[in-house]
Amino acid sequence: MADFSFKDTISITCPKRITPYLKEELQALGFPIQKERLAGIETRGSLNDCMLLNLSLRTAHRVHFQLKKFSARNADELHEKLMGIPWEEYIDRHGYVSVTSFIKNKTITNTQFANLKVKDAIVDRIRKKTGSRPDSGPNLNKTVVFLFWKNNDAQIYLDTSGESISRRGYRTQSHTAPMQETLAASMVLASKWEAGQHFINPMCGSGTIAIEAALQALNKAPGLLRPNYGIKHILGFDEERWNDLRQELKNKASKEFEGKIIASDYDTRAIKAARKNARTAGVDHLIEIKQCDFKDTQVPADGNGVLMLNPPYGDRIGDEKDLEETYKAIGDFFKQECTGYWGYVFTGNFELAKRIGLRTNQRIKFYNSTIDARLLEYELY
Repeated sequence: MADFSFKDTISITCPKRITPYLKEELQALGFPIQKERLAGIETRGSLNDCMLLNLSLRTAHRVHFQLKKFSARNADELHEKLMGIPWEEYIDRHGYVSVTSFIKNKTITNTQFANLKVKDAIVDRIRKKTGSRPDSGPNLNKTVVFLFWKNNDAQIYLDTSGESISRRGYRTQSHTAPMQETLAASMVLASKWEAGQHFINPMCGSGTIAIEAALQALNKAPGLLRPNYGIKHILGFDEERWNDLRQELKNKASKEFEGKIIASDYDTRAIKAARKNARTAGVDHLIEIKQCDFKDTQVPADGNGVLMLNPPYGDRIGDEKDLEETYKAIGDFFKQECTGYWGYVFTGNFELAKRIGLRTNQRIKFYNSTIDARLLEYELY
C-alpha cells in the first residue's frame, strides 16, 4: 500500500491567469510555493496533504502527486522507466485505472498512444507482481494517472482529484453559458470584497458567482459536497482520516454572515436554476435571490460592499448593437444606485465595455474558457 505520509512534489493545476489566487490559497493553508507556472503551482506535501487540498482549494482544477521524475527519449524508454514504479502499491489489481497526459515530444504525435504505453506499463507491472491486472479505460471516477512529458523530461503523477475539483457538485441546473466555478471564485477573491460587506450579483444566471461568494463568506470548504475523488481509490486510503478531515472543515465553517448577498436575474429559468443550486450548495439561507431586471435590483443604501455583473458579450452578428444600451445602462445603474460600492463588470468584449462610461480603477485579466476577458473595477462615488 502507498505511504500516505511520504512527501514529494505536488503539482496543482488551474486555469491561466488564476495562478496568483491559487498561490494565496496555498500560502493561507501553509504550503510552500516551490514553482509558479502559467497554469499552476508546485508545492510539496504528502498524499494526506492532497486530501486537504482537494477539499479546500477554490481556484484549482487538479491536485497531482508526483511518483517519479525521469528522462525518456521515446515510447520504449518511457515504458521501461514506468515498469520500475511499484504500481501494485498504489492501484488495486482488481480495480480500474485511467491515464491522462500532456505530451510535447517529437517521437509522439498522438497522446492516446502515449496514454496506452503508460497503461500497458502499469498493468504489465501489476500482473507480473500479483498475477492479476486492473481494468482500464477513459472514466475518471477511479484511480487516475497523469503523465507530463515535454521533450525528454517526464513526470508521472497520481491525479488525486480525478474529475476536476472545479466541479463542486452543487450545479445541478445550469443556464446559458454557465461560468466555471474556479473562475467565479477567483473573481470574488480578486475583488475588494471584505468580510461583513454586502455582495450584490445582478445578472446572476445560474448563481455561480453568488454561490462562490457565499461559500467564501462562510469559510465553507468547496469540496465537501462532492462524494468522489481520485485519492479515494489509491491503495492505503484511510477512510477514517478522510471523514475526520471533512468534519474538521465543517466545524470551521460559519453558519451566518453579517452582510447581505443578493442575486437577481430577469429570466425565470435562471432564477429557478440559481435557487436550486444555492440549495444544493447549502447556502440558500444566505442568498436573497430575486427575479427582476438588473436595474431594479435593490441595493442596500449604506454603500458598503461590492456589485459584480457578468453581462453577455455579443457572440452573434448583430448582438453588439443590442448590447450597447445594456452596457450603457450598467454605467447608469452604477452611478445612480450604487454610490459607495465597488462595481465590477466581467466581459470579453472591450468595445462594449467602453459604453459603461466610467473610468476603470483596475482591469484584471482573466480567461473565460479561451476568451480573453477582463474584470473591470470601478470605484463608485
